[in-house]
Parts: sequence; structure tokens; C-alpha cells
Amino acid sequence: MKDYNLESRKFILAGVVILVLVTYVIRLFNIQLRNEEYKTLAENNAYYTKTVYPARGHMYDRNGKLLVYNQPSYDITFIPREAMKVDTTELCNALGMTLEEFDERMERIKNRKLNPGYSSYTEQDFVTQLSGEEFARFQENMFRFPGFYLRKRSIRQYNYKAAGVLLGDIGEVSRSKIEKDPYYGRGDYIGTQGLEASYEEALRGQKGTEVLLRDAHGRIQGSHSNGEFDQPAIRGKDLTLSLDIELQELGERLMENKIGSIVAIEPATGEILCMVSAPSYDPSLLTGRQRGKNHKELSKDKRKPLMNRAVMGTYPPGSTFKTSQALTFLEEGIITPETSFPCAGGFVFNRFKLGCHAHSSPTPLKPAIATSCNAYFCWGLHRMFGSSKYEGGTKEAMNRWRDYMVSMGFGYRLGVDLPGEARGMIPNADYYTKHYGNYWRAVTVISIAIGQGEVTLTPLQIANLGATIANRGTYITPHMVKAIEGDTIRQEYLTPKSTLVGRKSYEHIVEGMRLAVTDGTCRAANIPGLDVCGKTGTAQNRGKDHSAFMGFAPMDNPKIAIAVYVENGGFGATYGVPIGALLMEKYLNGELSEESKTKADEISKRVINYGTSER
Repeated sequence: MKDYNLESRKFILAGVVILVLVTYVIRLFNIQLRNEEYKTLAENNAYYTKTVYPARGHMYDRNGKLLVYNQPSYDITFIPREAMKVDTTELCNALGMTLEEFDERMERIKNRKLNPGYSSYTEQDFVTQLSGEEFARFQENMFRFPGFYLRKRSIRQYNYKAAGVLLGDIGEVSRSKIEKDPYYGRGDYIGTQGLEASYEEALRGQKGTEVLLRDAHGRIQGSHSNGEFDQPAIRGKDLTLSLDIELQELGERLMENKIGSIVAIEPATGEILCMVSAPSYDPSLLTGRQRGKNHKELSKDKRKPLMNRAVMGTYPPGSTFKTSQALTFLEEGIITPETSFPCAGGFVFNRFKLGCHAHSSPTPLKPAIATSCNAYFCWGLHRMFGSSKYEGGTKEAMNRWRDYMVSMGFGYRLGVDLPGEARGMIPNADYYTKHYGNYWRAVTVISIAIGQGEVTLTPLQIANLGATIANRGTYITPHMVKAIEGDTIRQEYLTPKSTLVGRKSYEHIVEGMRLAVTDGTCRAANIPGLDVCGKTGTAQNRGKDHSAFMGFAPMDNPKIAIAVYVENGGFGATYGVPIGALLMEKYLNGELSEESKTKADEISKRVINYGTSER
């Protein structure tokens, strides 16, 4: 007789055995093929995949002078799982650090809030940017510290102590950038400011990998399969800048002990020849192990040396803006070159008066530019806003005025290849209606005619105005990079843009600016043989006025357009004109005369006290 209980037990026992086997198979499958932690551990026992970092591209000035290059640097990394038996005291002695510093560093590395994705199986940064001495000392004793490795990197080096805010610097990549771009990992470097940031993808190159074999004790035995699985790093691309480094150095010297900016542009190409933001700093301060400390000190400086005032600073353009007004009035048929307006010590309308300095009256357009007559341009705007040609009255005239300003590159970013560009301010009719209701008129906003009131521009936009007048109505987007190794630059850096003003109107303004140099407010820029055209600007400010100058040379076939803006520098002729003249002479003649060298020394030594001024 069959024992059915025994029979059923056989099936149950067999089922249990099968279930256990299936569980083990699934578990083994997960461990060997799906679980990344075990997979990483297994691979790390046999191989060590080392990241090979590419050299960043170099930067050269327009004349082929090397500005930025690389110098070897080394980091110490470690894999926590492999470094558990290291003699901590011996390691600290080799690195010149205390046990407290070691513990603090380890705590920071293992803190997943500070170091997301931490794993004891993956490589972690321990010390970065070792000096040559530190590298040699550690390498000699490296065999004592299993699990610790040396990684070759490079840091930036500079041949000149100029253009720091333009060239930028590199720093450790942020967590948010790592999440957005899979190229980067913890401890990687990235361009953080200036051209290093703008051209990061071109400069950084492509990482490579090197697969190394380990023995049973985790020691490196050499390349895996003679390097068959290695991927070489691809070096970053070199940049040729439009910058003339000698002109840049002179500009920075002239702006010592001052706050402000200089921008010089080659009109025909839009290439930026120099861009000074004062105060400036030595770019080498932001390299190596002291980068963080130096960056902090520069950040705390109330004069804001890390701010590129040439593209980030917005200022009232003052009388340099009068050229744009004259162009608008001419093109709209509001005035002719012969139109004269009275100047009774300024613009006077009913009880309103805006002052001016002494000169002949009434005066036509070109002498008005030469003498920088406030009344002339105020009367021009008053006539435009009251003209019957605009069916919508003052509001339509205001918006038409705004269209001219925008076409000249104001009110919006020009698109320069540097980070942080500001747009400035060009008001329209809605802006004034919002602030004054429907009852505002020309006299309410008359100060915009002389570059005051709500109007603000960047020094770059003022220089671009000079380039546009030099070209008689066109400009190319200003840019710092002339060429990228193996690549063409962006199309907007090659294509001219036209304003709403015709060439004929520009010729009248050019003649007025030339008259300003030969017999007006810019006489200090009258350099024999250079045919300089210029326009001063004295921009009102809560403290002392700002000193500005905008000009170009030569008058025909111009090679350089320039804007100088010195905060609290007083009259345009005090700082703006002489600084602009020296830079034009240097660029066009290749050197300064002995008299100009003396003048440059004197200007560089002048100190402006900014103790209580608003900036």
C-alpha cells in the first residue's frame, strides 16, 4: 500500500531544493551582472582604469605672443577600500600635514552631502595641485601607501601680468554642472570666468583612459593588453585672440589707481584690440593651491577687480552720446548740417534750464559737436518730439528715437564673446508713461539728448558707437577671439550690421568729431599725422563727474576706435582724452614718442580718491 504522505513530502522537499537553487542563481546573476557595487569591486581587483586629462588649449595674442599655457601639476587620489591599512602618521609626514588635517579631510570626503556619490570602491581626490617638491617627496614613498595614486594634471601659467579679467581662470567644477554635463566628474576643472568660460568646450579637449593591471595585492603591474584598451586624450584647441597685449599693458598702466574701463576695437573687423577693467589683477593669482584664498581676497575688495566693467558696468554715456542724437536728427530730417540753435548758457525752455559752457551762439551742427553744446542737442530732441510728421505725437516720436538707438547697438547686449554682458538702458514711450502718466513731453525727458537721465551704456557699447561712426554706419559684433584652431568663428563675428542712418549723415558727424580734435574739446588728442576724430564726455554723477572719451583714427580708413571711461575723473579732457590719445598713438605708430612716454608716466601716477564716491 502506497504511503501518500511520504510521496507528498518528496515533492515538497524537491520544491524546496529547486526554490533554493533558483534563489542562488538569481542572487548570483544579480551579483555578477547587475549589481554595480560588486561589479566595480571585481573589476577593481583586476584592473585600474585611470583617467588621462588632456592639456587645455593655449591662448595667443593677435601678433602670435603666447599669453596662456600649461604647467604640469599633480593630484593625489585614493580608493578608500584599498587604503584601509595605510599608516596614517607616515602618510601625514610625507604630505606635510597634521593628523587633525588628515581626519578633517577624510570626514569631508566621506560626507555624502559635500561629496555626493561617495563610494569606498571609487577613486576620491585627496590632495590637488601638488608643487614639484611635494610631488617628488610623495613619489619616493608611494610604495608605502597602497590605494593612493598620483594623477597628472596641468595648471594655467601666464606670460604677462595683464588681462586677468579677460582671460579668466579655471576652478573645480560645481555639482550642478556635473549633473548637467556627463563630461565632468568630481574634481575636474572648468573655465569659470572670462574666455576660459566662454570657450570651455574648445579649450578643454577630450579625456582619455588608461587601463592598468593589478596583482592579487592590488599593486599596479603595467598596462592591460599592451594598451589595447587605452583611449588617448585629445588636446584642447588653441585660441588666437584679437588682443594686442602691449596695448593692453599700456591701458592697464594708465588706469592704475583709477576705477573705470578702456575698450579699443578694430572697426573693419569688430576685433577687440584691448579691454581694460580697472582695477585689474595679475591672472597668476588665480592658479595653484592659493587660488581659493586669493579669489576670496579679490572678491572682498570693494573696488570689485573681478568685475569686468567694460561689459558689466553701465554708465550714463554723457556727451559721447550726442553723436547718436545728431545722426538721428539728420536722418529724420529734423535738422540739416546748417541748422543752428541758440545757447544762452544752456537750454532754456519756459522756466526749465539745462546749463552749458561758454562758446559762440547760435551754432550749427559741426561746431556744436566740437564744443559739445548741450543746448543744441536738447533743442534737436525738443523739435523731434514736437514734430507734426509723427501722427502719434510725442509717443511715436519717442519710439522712433528708440529704434534708432537700438539699431546703433544700445539697449540690448551686443553679443560679445565674454560672460556677463549687461544690456544698458534705452527708455521707450511706455517706460515714461508708466512713470509720468500721459502728461510727459520732450522737456520732461530732455536730459536723454545729452546722455544723462535714464540712458545708460556699457563702455563696450560706447566703443562700438565709435567703430560704427568710423565705418560710416555699420559694425561687426565686437569679439575677443580672432581664430579657433581648426574651426571658424561664429558668423555674427564676420557679418556687418547696419544702423538706420545713411552714410551721408555719418560723414557730417565725422567732420564734427575731427573739428573737436583740431579746434574743440578734444585738442589733447590732436596727434600729428594720425587725423584723430573724437568726442569728449563729462557724465554727471552723485559724486564727482565721470570722465569719458570716444574716438577713432585715422579719419579715413580708420584702424582703431576707442572708448575711455574713468569714474569720478571729472571733465572728459582730464583723463578720457589723454588716455585715449596715448593708446591710439601706441597702436598706430607702434610706440610712444618721448613726450608721450612722459605723459603716460604722469597719468599712471595720478591717484583718484574714491573714499566716499558712489560707484
